[in-house]
Amino acid sequence: MSIENPTVRKVFDDLDKFRDYCRFEAKPFNEKALYNNEDPVWIAYNKWQGWMRAKARSAKEGKPFVNRPRKDRPHQKREY
Repeated sequence: MSIENPTVRKVFDDLDKFRDYCRFEAKPFNEKALYNNEDPVWIAYNKWQGWMRAKARSAKEGKPFVNRPRKDRPHQKREY
């Protein structure tokens, strides 16, 4: 049995991808977090997806992917 409605199919596909992310990254999986932009696990998942898209885009362009460090932010500098 396959799901014919594309909207419902997308929800279940997103749920499967989110479950796999939680499983491989050892994050707590909760279905309520799906599409909840205030849930920290969903936020981390979206950041991870953006990182994977950037990595795929650089590979497609033939450039090596470089995970650049963040720029120094003077307003967040800590004094030890």
